[in-house]
Amino acid sequence: MNYDPFIVPPGAKISLKKDYDPAYKADFAEKNDAVTKLQIGVKQLATYQDILYAHNSYALLIIFQAMDAAGKDSTIKHVMSGVNPQGCQVFSFKGPSAEELDHDYLWRSMKALPERGRIGIFNRSYYEEVLVVRVHPEILNQQQLPQLLKGENIWQQRFEEINNFEKYLVNNGVIVLKFFLNVSKAEQKKRFLARIESPEKNWKFSVSDVRERAFWDDYMTAYEQVFHHTSTAWAPWYIIPADRKWFTRLVVADIICSKLKELNLKYPTVSEESQQQLLRSKQMLEAED
Repeated sequence: MNYDPFIVPPGAKISLKKDYDPAYKADFAEKNDAVTKLQIGVKQLATYQDILYAHNSYALLIIFQAMDAAGKDSTIKHVMSGVNPQGCQVFSFKGPSAEELDHDYLWRSMKALPERGRIGIFNRSYYEEVLVVRVHPEILNQQQLPQLLKGENIWQQRFEEINNFEKYLVNNGVIVLKFFLNVSKAEQKKRFLARIESPEKNWKFSVSDVRERAFWDDYMTAYEQVFHHTSTAWAPWYIIPADRKWFTRLVVADIICSKLKELNLKYPTVSEESQQQLLRSKQMLEAED
């Protein structure tokens, strides 16, 4: 699959409304075709993850950002369904705690970074600090920052800090993949109504989700600023169509597999001495009664 339509070129100014179609589905005429390909991708991902874990030199950090009901949870569930839990960890970042507010805004993310050989998934991330905080400036006023640091330059400063942080990670063997699940406002409404009308989905619904729809345009502007300033050569943003969940999952799985394949990792080979030890162990086992 060609990923170019999904990548935000570094430094580009994009319009989510004009440049990216949330209902895009490439050449797939049938949902079943995509589901079949996803199953193949999930198996490939399990193999790549196993090699990543055995190699124990690189780590993979996957960041998901989206508006509510875009399908982050279900994408993580379906794409990572075949991965060994031992080699994968998921963190869902909510509003910061009192302890977290006593530290810099990247502190809690640093604590959650994946170890070498592991895949770490951030369901929302430090990007909330230049998204929801920007849309709701009252949140910034509540943060325990010196007043002189809360000026107009704070967003540009944070963009630079995030870029430097991600460059640091990449320079230390942490591959950074950033996905924005691009759901339309109409599709979000449809999914909210489904959560209200289906008793088994009621738990997913929050009145605050509907309130946030009033800030839709503000969020789109904030996201466009994020993509313009933080889609870099070392950690580009992928804008994934999210009105069709089956296509979202397929594209995300395909990109993750492609990135791991590019590493060209192999299972570690053992030394001649270790091979001799293996042979002796085999002989001992076969000699048992």
